[in-house]
Amino acid sequence: MSADSASTPRASTGRPALDRLLVDFDAGRKAALARAVSIVENHRPGFDVLASALHPQLGRARRIGVTGPPGAGKSTLTTQLVRGWREAGLTVGVVAVDPTSPFTGGALLGDRIRMESVALDPGVFIRSMATRGSLGGLASATRDVCDVLDAFGFDIILIETVGVGQSELDVARTADTTVVVLVPESGDSIQTLKAGVMEIADLFVVNKADRPGADRLRNDLELMLGLRSGATLRDVPAHHGVDLKALGAADREAMRDAMNPARAARKAAGEAEPDDWTPAVLRTVAAQGEGVVEVSDAIARHGGYLERSGELQNRRRQRLRERVREAVERKVADRLWHHLGTVEWLEARLPELEAGITAPFHVADALLARSGHLVAGVPDAAAAPHDAVDASGNHPGASS
Repeated sequence: MSADSASTPRASTGRPALDRLLVDFDAGRKAALARAVSIVENHRPGFDVLASALHPQLGRARRIGVTGPPGAGKSTLTTQLVRGWREAGLTVGVVAVDPTSPFTGGALLGDRIRMESVALDPGVFIRSMATRGSLGGLASATRDVCDVLDAFGFDIILIETVGVGQSELDVARTADTTVVVLVPESGDSIQTLKAGVMEIADLFVVNKADRPGADRLRNDLELMLGLRSGATLRDVPAHHGVDLKALGAADREAMRDAMNPARAARKAAGEAEPDDWTPAVLRTVAAQGEGVVEVSDAIARHGGYLERSGELQNRRRQRLRERVREAVERKVADRLWHHLGTVEWLEARLPELEAGITAPFHVADALLARSGHLVAGVPDAAAAPHDAVDASGNHPGASS
């Protein structure tokens, strides 16, 4: 699918099987895409080599996150958005995350079933993933899978979260644009005060807007947005001692906005090329296709704002920064806890912990002091002696 990658010779990874996979991947073969996704999703041997080989091809896709409570109609809205983008000639990759059972470890992965009407489109690729215990609404490997789809050449990557409630904020760190889908049944107006949900949203969608309470929910959201942004009191003239009749049209308009924060937020969200982004609050009946075009237009408008303001680069840099931190934490954890000597050493400290002789923090310091060579990736045989470390992390006889 990616013409650029297909025309540029790729350096060998040193692994013949991966090299053959990359040849098929660069040729746009969906079977190779599916295999690559499975490798990085399950962290199979060589997944980091594959991810590194694909990294230079990242950055072309626009990543859209869709989150919200269960039953809000996220999959229905996603399907409608995908259909519209395909009609516009854009290719779409979808990553749909479903919850994992805490009892069996399995997952239904039903989002693909709900998106059946677009699943067979050759310009659409849908990958269902299980959270596997990860909190925050996304599976731990979601970003890795998104990178593979980006490298394959999809124009848009749509990430649908598991829908677990107010804790699923990871999507804002994964997507360029985050859409929060709510329904009148989501709760009363106090739900709009949930700081995390309010702050991650670049766009609000009140779905199932043909139900009672939809207008109230939309107004509550716009009211909170107007108050949060401070736009309601911007450019408002001081009124003490001012003849209101003498005010110009612009000042009267500012006064009306100050008296009606929801109106101010709606007006700010409707600007064609805003300097500051105020999330729009849109009504949809996704099952009927109503309001979906407006949502797609708002997503495009937000994309334009991100590029003009430089915020797109900021968000992607932050994403790269977090990816490096995640990779470091994963490597350190693997090197420590897959080392038999470390596990045995920790087991030997448990009686001291149980007796209150030492504390977990002291043991942690001691463990890091004796395991620095593992963190650095140095084999045991090449490391300096490290066994003579007490539970406080000190070498016996060392100067205090």
